[in-house]
Amino acid sequence: MEAVTEQQKKDIRVIGKFVEVYCSGLHQGAGRTRIALPAGGAEHSLCPECATFLEYAVAKRLKCPLEAEKPSCKHCRIHCYDQLHREKVREIMSYAGRRLLMRGRLDYLWHYFF
Repeated sequence: MEAVTEQQKKDIRVIGKFVEVYCSGLHQGAGRTRIALPAGGAEHSLCPECATFLEYAVAKRLKCPLEAEKPSCKHCRIHCYDQLHREKVREIMSYAGRRLLMRGRLDYLWHYFF
């Protein structure tokens, strides 16, 4: 297995936080599972649906063919996610992005808009 780059760690940490906020806001009553992110990343408590999505997103980020010149996913010329998952990530980013901004997480502002 290849080493995880700093950019990959950052991207995985960001998507993990967004999924965690989304899941805790919309899936409060669902059973929870602990998901550990690769390369010493944080551990998140998620419902099975969100845990499956996060595992998919992490796998796709680790296998990105454009690692050298990686743009943000919404500006990428190659779409790694299938159509269903692209819609899901838009929903997650929209929901969680607004909530993180309202909580004062301005460091996610750059990622949310760019």
